[in-house]
Amino acid sequence: MAKDKTSRPQQVFTLLIQIGRKDGDGLPKGATGGALVCYATGVDEAEAVREAVAVLKKADVAPLDVTGYGTVEEREAGGHEIDDEERALMQRALDDNAVIVAQMTPFFEDKK
Repeated sequence: MAKDKTSRPQQVFTLLIQIGRKDGDGLPKGATGGALVCYATGVDEAEAVREAVAVLKKADVAPLDVTGYGTVEEREAGGHEIDDEERALMQRALDDNAVIVAQMTPFFEDKK
């Protein structure tokens, strides 16, 4: 007997994804890894994480860890300020059913 599936709307989730090194990853020479702020769509955060990780792996990036910060509503309830540019990127992710990399920060070893 088939389950009755109710349609759940796509939402946009903010994800912080730690990445390691891999050939062709686009990180600068000398970087040991990095962090990406991404906006990814899904009916829930777990689906958004799976989609983001799949897209990054396809792009020769090595995701190591993902921290979810929730939807725009959840972030606002938590006191996050979200500017117009960030909202536009989130809307683009929703409109295109896509993963948008909004920021990339490479990590370098601290040489003391």
